[in-house]
Amino acid sequence: MSKPVKGFSKLTKEEKINWLADHYFSDKKNGIALLMQYWNEDAKLQQLHDEFIENTITNFYLPLGVAPNFLINGKMHTIPMAIEESSVVAAASRAAKFWLKRGGFKTFVKGTEKIGQVHFLYEGDKTKLNTFFETIKPLLFSKTTDITRNMAKRGGGITNIELRDKTEALDNYFQLHCTFNTLDAMGANFINSCLEQFARCLKDEASQYDLFTDGEKDIQIVMSILSNYVPDCTAVAEVRCKIDDLDEDKELAPHAFAEKFVRAVAIAKAEPFRAVTHNKGIMNGVDAVVLATGNDFRAVEAGVHAFASRKGSYSSLSDAWIEGDEFVFNIELPLALGTVGGLTKLHPLVKLSLEILDNPSAEELMQIVAVAGLAQNFAAVRSLITTGIQKGHMKMHLMNILNQLDATPEEKAHFTAFFKDRTVTHSDVIREFYAYRENMIK
Repeated sequence: MSKPVKGFSKLTKEEKINWLADHYFSDKKNGIALLMQYWNEDAKLQQLHDEFIENTITNFYLPLGVAPNFLINGKMHTIPMAIEESSVVAAASRAAKFWLKRGGFKTFVKGTEKIGQVHFLYEGDKTKLNTFFETIKPLLFSKTTDITRNMAKRGGGITNIELRDKTEALDNYFQLHCTFNTLDAMGANFINSCLEQFARCLKDEASQYDLFTDGEKDIQIVMSILSNYVPDCTAVAEVRCKIDDLDEDKELAPHAFAEKFVRAVAIAKAEPFRAVTHNKGIMNGVDAVVLATGNDFRAVEAGVHAFASRKGSYSSLSDAWIEGDEFVFNIELPLALGTVGGLTKLHPLVKLSLEILDNPSAEELMQIVAVAGLAQNFAAVRSLITTGIQKGHMKMHLMNILNQLDATPEEKAHFTAFFKDRTVTHSDVIREFYAYRENMIK
C-alpha cells in the first residue's frame, strides 16, 4: 500500500511514472515500457497531449473510424466516430446504406438556447426582491459588455435573464435563470464568465439598495454555473419511406417489419428498464461523434438522459409510427455542441474529423450527431426484431476474442471464414479454437 504523496503535480513526467512503478506496478520495467510505447514520437505533439490535463503519464488510445454513405438533407457525409465498441461503426454504416436508397435523413434544429444560473439565498420580502431585480436587470447586461462584445458582434450573446423563486423546493432559494446564444462555440467559459459577473453585480447592488433592510441586503451567492440540461437546444432527425420499401429483411415482410418495429419503440417509450438500454444504443452513435469532434460527451450524456425523463418517467428518445402507407422514425436530442474553441483547434484528429465533416457549423454538427444516434438506434432495433442482437454483435466481437487468444493471422482468417454462417458465442470460439490448435499439432 502506498503512502500519500505531496506535490505530485510538481514532479516531472518521468518522476510521476517512476513513483507509480515503485508503488503499483508488479513488473516495473514492462509497466514503464508500456506507458512509453503509447507516447507520440513527435515530442511537440506529445507535449500538446500532455498539457490537455494534469498529471499526464501517457496517451489512452481509442479507435477512430468512419461511417460512410450518410445522405443528410440531400448532402453526402462520411461521419467520424471514436469508440471502442466493436459493432457501432458497422451498424451505423449499415443503417446509412439502408436509408441512402430510401431518401436519406432529414434534419433540422429546433433551437440553440443554452442555460446558466446564479443560485443565491435571500431572506426577506419577495416583492422587494422582484422590484430590485427589475431595477438592476439592465445593469446586469451592461456589466458584461466586455465579455459579450465579440460574441454580440457575431450575433450571439445573452438572450434573457429571469428571477426565479425556488423557495417551494428549498428555503430562501432563488436563482437568476439566464439564457444564451453562443453560436458555433459550446460556450461553457463564456456562459460561466457572464454568470460570475452577474453574481458580483447582484451582490454589490443589493448591498446598496435603499428599499432593503440590512438583513435583506445580505444576498448570499451560493454558486454560478451553466447547466448541461438544454431542452431548448435540440436537433431533430427523421427517416421515412413507403412501408413496401422495407423489403430487405428475409425474416419479416415489410408490413410486419414496420408494425414490429413501431411496437418495439413503443415498449421503450413505456418501459424504463427497456428505455435505458434503448437510449444507450442511441448514445453509442452520439458519443462516438461527439468525442471525435472534440466535444464533451459527458455533458451531452447528462443532458440527454435528463431530456429522456422530462415528462416524469424515463422514456425512449426516439419515436416510430405508421402514417398512412409510410413508416416514420425520428429522434429529438438536446445537443450543446461547438465547432470552435476547446479541443477543436488543438487536437489534430479533432481538426481532421471536422474537416471530414466539411467543417460544419455548430447547428450542422448538431444535426449530424442526431443522425448518428438515429442510425444507431435503427440498426439496433432492426436486429432485435429480426435476427436478434447477438448475431451481428458477436460477429464483430469475434476478432476481439481471437486477439485475447493471441491468434495468428492464419488462425484469424480460418475462424472468420468458419463463423461466417454460424452464430458466434464466446464459448464456441474458445472450444473451436483449442480444438483447431490441437488438430494442427497432430
